[in-house]
Amino acid sequence: MTVEAKPVDYSFKRDLLAALPNLRAFAVSLSGRHHVADDLVQDTIMKAWAKQDHFEPGTNMKAWLFTILRNEFYSQMRKRGREVSDSDGIFTASLSTHPPQYGSLDLQDFKRALDQLPSDQREAIILVGASGFAYEEAAEICGCAVGTIKSRINRARNKLQDILGVSGEGDYGPDAHSSAVTKRAFAL
Repeated sequence: MTVEAKPVDYSFKRDLLAALPNLRAFAVSLSGRHHVADDLVQDTIMKAWAKQDHFEPGTNMKAWLFTILRNEFYSQMRKRGREVSDSDGIFTASLSTHPPQYGSLDLQDFKRALDQLPSDQREAIILVGASGFAYEEAAEICGCAVGTIKSRINRARNKLQDILGVSGEGDYGPDAHSSAVTKRAFAL
């Protein structure tokens, strides 16, 4: 088995290199810092080179590259918005999570309760609640009226609440002890 080398498109390479000064100027105007702009231009060139088969010859190469650069800049900004600088480890030390075993136990309880539902109600709630089908689609799958599906789901939800002993929003999520520990950690 031989691997054919892809021919180098010298016009693409030439146009890419010719756009570098404009790309860098645009990157500096977006980021405000030269070292960040250089990284941004490099990321842009790497993405453009990897996706050169998506570029349509005869169209505006500079506009295509500026779009890639702009999208990369905003992607990086969104990513930085989710990151937290914690060089001293203070924030990390205060983090806590709810014990995973509670979720596992809750899921086991839910499965047992689901098994106790009549098959028509279980089918309806799984189609709409777990599989994401619209009421109309679930009705079509089950071969019944939309109102019948809505009724089955309502009865299934009520029965699940009774079996699981759920009476309100406070019954969802972590127990009071776990919530207190987590709230105390975030208050620090």
